[in-house]
Amino acid sequence: MGRPGTRHTTSGRLRRAGLTREVGWFAVIGAASTVAQALLYWALRHWSPPVLANLASLLVITALNTEANRRLTFRGSAVRALRAHLAAGGLFVLAYLFTSGAVLLFRHYRPSASPAQEALVLVPAFALVTVVRFTVLRLAVFERRRR
Repeated sequence: MGRPGTRHTTSGRLRRAGLTREVGWFAVIGAASTVAQALLYWALRHWSPPVLANLASLLVITALNTEANRRLTFRGSAVRALRAHLAAGGLFVLAYLFTSGAVLLFRHYRPSASPAQEALVLVPAFALVTVVRFTVLRLAVFERRRR
């Protein structure tokens, strides 16, 4: 038997290491998703209004983002794909409302803004949504049972 407190210390280190790994993967996936979403929005925006371009880009990238996070960030979780995507669907609605509000507000003050300028405004909105997504996914969707 080891020293008193060793087991507690080891499990704490393992939890911190797991959190660090999760944050790292989530940051990489989130950054790639933000860039992809901004580029897809920009491309779609040439043919559709802002809210539709945002809806389509957010829908595609959120599905890919959720699956990447399920497989890489939260890979130790027993949550199945369907449950993960359904939970992400609820987050999708909030993300869509927030990002659409951001782009519409920007267009209100800059009606002649280019699609590229709109996409740049969406980047910080996507980033904020990503932080909220990580928190909710980690605490509510992919929560690991404490041993």
